[in-house]
Amino acid sequence: MKAVSLNSPLKIGMRSVPMAERRNANEVLIKVRALGICGSDIGAFRGSNPLVSYPRILGHEIGGEVLEVGESASGIAVGNKVVVEPYLPCRECYSCSMGRTNCCEQLKVLGVHIDGGMAEYFSHPVEWVHRVPDEMEWKQVAMIEPLTIALHANHQAKVKTREHVLIIGAGTIGLLAAQVAQVYGAIPIVMDIEKERLKLARAIGMPYTLQPGEGNVIEQVQEITHGRMAEAVIEASGAKSAIYSIFDYVSYAGRIVLVGWPKGETPLATAVITKKELTVAGSRNSVGEFAEATQLIQSKQVQLEPLISRVVTLEGIPDAVESIASHPDKFMKVVAVL
Repeated sequence: MKAVSLNSPLKIGMRSVPMAERRNANEVLIKVRALGICGSDIGAFRGSNPLVSYPRILGHEIGGEVLEVGESASGIAVGNKVVVEPYLPCRECYSCSMGRTNCCEQLKVLGVHIDGGMAEYFSHPVEWVHRVPDEMEWKQVAMIEPLTIALHANHQAKVKTREHVLIIGAGTIGLLAAQVAQVYGAIPIVMDIEKERLKLARAIGMPYTLQPGEGNVIEQVQEITHGRMAEAVIEASGAKSAIYSIFDYVSYAGRIVLVGWPKGETPLATAVITKKELTVAGSRNSVGEFAEATQLIQSKQVQLEPLISRVVTLEGIPDAVESIASHPDKFMKVVAVL
């Protein structure tokens, strides 16, 4: 079968690999029909993700049609339209024992620690395969996994109705997180350094957008929140400068959730955390979010089409990865439909 192989940093292309097969009776074999290109794929291509080893088949945003079902697999049938939960936890560590498999100490993520799904066929444990409605478009299926990340961030932030939620970073995850906050009845404020991304945020209905460097953003947040500042801040950029500034934007007794991965260590203002009695939480991957993400898309409560910059084929993924890495400002989300 054909697969997208990242042979080494900056070396990506198509290659022929052995046909995927079920490894045990608890797996299902999937004909891959939908794929998303994630920022982590771009990091792997650039060689900036220390967790990636080479060669590696990329891809963790995967949807498809079930071709075979193992003897011990239940809840999924041949012909079902499905989306893959792309994590393999150990089931033995402390976080796994609490059901927080997303932050398993030995977590294996598809396309990062082990080969992913950018191939014609893929096999995965049935426990981590979820049905989606037959009428859902494949490019929408490719967006389910990113939406689970945005959902998890909102849940970690304990977003409430009528609160102001500042989302830093208007990439795919940031704009999905802003839409989720809006669905929950909160008031999203989207901040980014890129004017075009803020323009897109306004186009999908975000009531407030802020651009650092264009006016005093602290004063602007004060004005929007009537002096309180944002009760919740979701940091989705990973930029060190943005992380440093979080504490200026969050209210007393507020909550901060860190989604973006900064490059290197980032000192935090612990005195401000104590003074404001802030709750600071990480948000890694997702857990238990796929059903809600599917429902939000099916009910059209989130807008996906404006976020999809390009739709390509499997064979078009290598060129798309190179283009995104060279010109990240020109792309929001690229998906492949097979």
